[in-house]
Amino acid sequence: MATIPITKRGAEKLKAELHKLKTVDRPWVINAIAEARAQGDLSENAEYEVAKDRQGFIEGRIQEVEGKLSACQIIDPADLDAEGRVVFGATVKLEDEDSGDVVTYQIVGEDEADIKLGLVNIGSPIARALIGKEQGDTAEVQAPGGVRRYEVVAVSYV
Repeated sequence: MATIPITKRGAEKLKAELHKLKTVDRPWVINAIAEARAQGDLSENAEYEVAKDRQGFIEGRIQEVEGKLSACQIIDPADLDAEGRVVFGATVKLEDEDSGDVVTYQIVGEDEADIKLGLVNIGSPIARALIGKEQGDTAEVQAPGGVRRYEVVAVSYV
């Protein structure tokens, strides 16, 4: 399996999810299955089927999160020294050359991306266009509405 880059915050978020899955969700679904079994005939027991489906989902998610955590490379942006270049974990302030709007994004891993919080996936078109750029450079991003041009105003590692 390939190494998955993830920020320290993203790794902590995955660890917290795994802990919840194992200590809260798994015991809850085991209890729900036991209660449904106690009701008798399992062939026509909808609660039992729902609980078994939920158990399958939880066990699958546990395996998925454990796999990601075992294959991840945790990167702390504060420890980076990329000499002003945009790299994974960097926080980038951009100005749209057409509208003049200023936006700030941090380039993060797939599991921690949330555009509303300014966290963009390393595989997204904007992140791919920004990687390697420095302050003052222009990045062209293929957006659904056409090509957008952004000037890199600032790059920080926080």
